[in-house]
Formats: sequence, C-alpha cells, structure tokens
Amino acid sequence: MSTQVTLKAARRHGTGKGVARKLRAAGKLPAVLYGGNSDNLSLAMDANETLLLFQSISVENTIVNLQVDGAKAPIPSLVRDVQVHPYKTEILHVDFLRIQEGVEVELEVPIELTGTPTGVSDQGGVLEQTQYVLPVACVPDAIPDVLEIDVAGLTIGDSLQVRDLSVPEGVRVLMDEDQTICSVQAPSVTAAQKDDDDADEEPTLVGEDEPGAPESDV
Repeated sequence: MSTQVTLKAARRHGTGKGVARKLRAAGKLPAVLYGGNSDNLSLAMDANETLLLFQSISVENTIVNLQVDGAKAPIPSLVRDVQVHPYKTEILHVDFLRIQEGVEVELEVPIELTGTPTGVSDQGGVLEQTQYVLPVACVPDAIPDVLEIDVAGLTIGDSLQVRDLSVPEGVRVLMDEDQTICSVQAPSVTAAQKDDDDADEEPTLVGEDEPGAPESDV
C-alpha cells in the first residue's frame, strides 16, 4: 500500500487572485479538494509545512490525509496538480482529489532501476532511462510505493519494456506494454573522439589572453 501522510488544512472563504495573494502574503497556501461525489472544498494550509512535506514524499502516489479544521477523521486524498513559482522555491496552489475505499483511481507510480548493467560495468556502455513513472489504475489500498526493475543482466543493445515490470495484483497498467523503460547504449564514437581531443589540449583560463578581458580581482 502507498505511503500515507497527514497535512493540516483549514476551510477558506472567498476565491480569486486577490484572496490568494493575501493568503500567500500571510504564509498560507490556497488549495482545493474535489471529487468523491461531494462538494468542492476551498482550503488553506501552511505554505512552508506543505513545501517541506512535498519535498519528502513521492507526490504522485502518496495518500495525503487532510485534517480539515482539526477534525478527528481526516479526508484521504491524492495530489492532482501542483502549481509552483516560475523561479522561486514556492508552491502557489494545490489540487487534491478525494479518494474512497474500494473506488479505483488513476495515478502515476515511480519506476526505480536496481543493479548495474553488465553492459555498463564491463562493456563501457551507458544506461538510458526513458520512462520514470508508470500510469496505473487501482483501488487506494493497492497503490504501490514504487515499481522496481532489475537491470543488472542488460548488455549493450538490450532494453526493458513495460511488459517486463512486475506489477502487483489488482493494479492495471495504463500504458502500451511495448513502451521502452530503459536501454543500454554503446558509448558514442563522437563523444569518445571529443574526449581524446580535449585531453590533448592545454588547459586555459576563461578569458585568458582575450583582447579587452578585465584583470582578475582574485
């Protein structure tokens, strides 16, 4: 079963950009909870607490139990959308989806590669991962934390596809089984030649001997 965490939240009144700006100025994060055949709830939570929590979990498939206004019974949910600031480490808005016991949900589960391919350790190849999450559907109790796949036996030219994953019972894969997850590629001849050329060159300082380059203060 997926990891579960608890996050405190409060009902908020009023919507719109003006309300959201005031909340953020006060260190609060606007959010909305929807789904589950219930009315949408406009929420506010501590911005820093939420940021630290989201940095410590797999947001895609962790069940977040929202404790609204101190209620003893939290509302289980999944994070559906996170809006972040374009250049600051700051969350601007979060959408949560209510989940219900026994009701299937769609989500993404991280794919984790284990082991070191023979094609990398013995043949000098490069391991390339092209698929990092797997879209699946399952009931909340069956949500996997992560899907691991062993790459130790791969040699240069080998690859693993979605069909090679060991998916737990009750989890439906929502992706073409022929989709490539990872492969071991031969080292690029061009890259190898470039490395050789670079090794033959004398190292120079940036800006050294360039006309008009300012003198270093160091």
